[in-house]
Amino acid sequence: MAHHKSALKRIRQNKKRRLHNRFYHKVTRTNIKKLRATKDPEIAEKYLPKVVSMIDKLAKRHIIHKNKAANLKSKLMRYVHSLKAQA
Repeated sequence: MAHHKSALKRIRQNKKRRLHNRFYHKVTRTNIKKLRATKDPEIAEKYLPKVVSMIDKLAKRHIIHKNKAANLKSKLMRYVHSLKAQA
């Protein structure tokens, strides 16, 4: 166990940030799944910018790697454009 005040504070801060990051990561993953489950191109096209924004925020805060964010966005955009092409 830590003995210094600063180390104890750092432990508290890390725990708080970890919970915060886990929450936003989980919310984003849920929204990605919802977008992938959507079959209506109009709804998917409206929903895409929101999900892309969430992914960008995760990458900006280093919760996910920037390349993973780019891959996710690319795949989601391809999916939405394929829905439009089918319609």
